[in-house]
Amino acid sequence: MAVPVRRSDSSSQPRQRLERWEPFRELEQLQEATAQLLENAWSGAGIPDARIWSPLVDIEEADDVWVVEAELPGVNRKDVSVELRDSELAITGEIKERERKGILRRRTRPTGRFDYRVTLPGTADPEGVEAKLSDGLLTVRVPKSDRARPRRIEVKNAG
Repeated sequence: MAVPVRRSDSSSQPRQRLERWEPFRELEQLQEATAQLLENAWSGAGIPDARIWSPLVDIEEADDVWVVEAELPGVNRKDVSVELRDSELAITGEIKERERKGILRRRTRPTGRFDYRVTLPGTADPEGVEAKLSDGLLTVRVPKSDRARPRRIEVKNAG
């Protein structure tokens, strides 16, 4: 039994060309798109106020205090702000571009506005917070509140 076939007028519909699937070409396109996305994320392309960066930071916890050390080379003490709200510590400021006389051939050090925020894992005592800047290292000491400090409880004999 013959099956009817519908034929279309070749002049009314464009003829589609079959392309050979090349998986490696698709992988290369994906790699290029990922690299572009990462470059935009690092450079801040397309983001308003994109020159904001975050300094390198170490956070140490002791029984009674958190010590936060942030690397801020070349920053002036007047250009740094340290704030504590509840248990969120915010370090913000700006490293200003210095005037140069020659041609800058390579730049790897960050300049411009910086912002670092961290939520400390407990209740802090805002009255005892200290911040010191020395040799490009900002050290912020955030004491724990009495409720957040660990307390040793003596175990007694029942009897």
